[in-house]
Amino acid sequence: MPTAKITKKGQLTIPAEFRKKLGTNVVEISMEGDKIVIKPLKTLGGALQKYAKKGKPIEEIVKEEKEVAKNVFLEKYNNS
Repeated sequence: MPTAKITKKGQLTIPAEFRKKLGTNVVEISMEGDKIVIKPLKTLGGALQKYAKKGKPIEEIVKEEKEVAKNVFLEKYNNS
């Protein structure tokens, strides 16, 4: 099992083999008990980057957008 050192600035290098498996350079970090969990996140790239909401994972944004679209559809067709 690879090991890593945390620098004085709190930085940690994730071994290359794990970074390749993550498939992204954006991660969410959380604690589960005494363990640190690193979860890969998809990112909005290119022209869509400016629409990204700071601090929110793309999965949460997509879920919110689907819910809004569903509600608009229901309002439009339930009032007809």
